[in-house]
Amino acid sequence: MIDPLLLVTDRKQARGSLADILSAAFAAGCRWASLREKDLPPQEQIALACDLLPLARRFGVRLTLHGDPGVAMAAGLDGVHLPAGADAAAARAVLGVQKLIGISIHGAAEARMLDRTIDYAVLGPVHETASKPGYGPALGVGGVRLIASATSVPVIAIGGITPERIADVMSAGAAGVAVMGSVMRSPVPGAEVTALLAALAAQRC
Repeated sequence: MIDPLLLVTDRKQARGSLADILSAAFAAGCRWASLREKDLPPQEQIALACDLLPLARRFGVRLTLHGDPGVAMAAGLDGVHLPAGADAAAARAVLGVQKLIGISIHGAAEARMLDRTIDYAVLGPVHETASKPGYGPALGVGGVRLIASATSVPVIAIGGITPERIADVMSAGAAGVAVMGSVMRSPVPGAEVTALLAALAAQRC
């Protein structure tokens, strides 16, 4: 079972330390975060993860890594998020059956070919986003519907996700949403997370 809100880190966009932002997000109810600091060497990624893992454990948060399965394993994290086209079976062989494995996808063709070892797929960008300007054409809600219907793997929508847009992407078949810049750049990250979770909760009523 995956949580409906995934918070992806980016220390370059962060208004404060990742520890402070994640602490506020976790206190507000976020229960899944992924470290996406790919520019750091593996040992620095491991050191960062080891610094943040006790915080995640304190709040009962699942902490994963965008990047290499071996790094995630070495850091004792709860799983890995792979780039599009990566070998999910190889990641499973490294991490074992208990860890979470996800992958990025951008179209229905990729969705139809997802390996059965995948626990979830992140699709995007749904909307234009300041975090990754020019990163592929925006899929729109119609794109979410098309891609979600092409696979039985739960899909997580990312890219320009706001509380006001959650109802549309969830009704289109998304199992959840992922955010990065809106929380990283927020002067009050906890309030942003609260608003996102409220919008998600409204879809379950």
